[in-house]
Amino acid sequence: MKRVPLKQKVLNENDRIAQKLRALFARQRILALNFVSSPGSGKTSLLEQTLMRMPDDLSAVVLTGDIATDKDAERLLRYGTAKQITTGGSCHLDARMVDKGLEELSIENMDFLFIENVGNLVCPAGFDLGEDAKIVLLSVTEGDDKPLKYPNIIVRSDLVILNKMDLLPYVPFDEQAVLTNARRVNPRIEILKTSCTSGEGIDDWFRWLRRRLETFRSRVQELN
Repeated sequence: MKRVPLKQKVLNENDRIAQKLRALFARQRILALNFVSSPGSGKTSLLEQTLMRMPDDLSAVVLTGDIATDKDAERLLRYGTAKQITTGGSCHLDARMVDKGLEELSIENMDFLFIENVGNLVCPAGFDLGEDAKIVLLSVTEGDDKPLKYPNIIVRSDLVILNKMDLLPYVPFDEQAVLTNARRVNPRIEILKTSCTSGEGIDDWFRWLRRRLETFRSRVQELN
């Protein structure tokens, strides 16, 4: 009898569901983005700012994952539509959790689905959620060694958001080293700098979102 490692079986099943989700997102023409970071890097704050400042011609819903509590969803619900996924101990979201979360969340006529992953730079890198792109947030408060210490998430991401730029003068952080090392690990990666306190970079973030949405929908149209 051929033995299949448990990890391989889990990932194969995850990929099967992820492909189903990807087909759903293409049919709905909704751009799904998977946000990954360490705890406290500012994913929820960035999503708050995004929902709060969302232009009238754009719309979004959020699935937010955490090990326990629904505090992130409570914060986001003040500005838009959000659903909490409580993993009960798992250090990442998987495609099955996203699929189940969408049963209680309407994505019809939406432009964006933002998936806020559990705070972790390791496990989320290996799980496809059907997203069009992974986005990794790094903050100036967590040190400048992350691209080299966690290269897998950098390789699998399309965008690095360097967050909490307003705190840069007050912390020992080599900004250039982060940018250089991120591009060394993944030469194609894009980089934005933001602050949810000062508003720095938020306009650039919306320009990136519009460009990515246009590219995604053009690709879907060509396939149809």
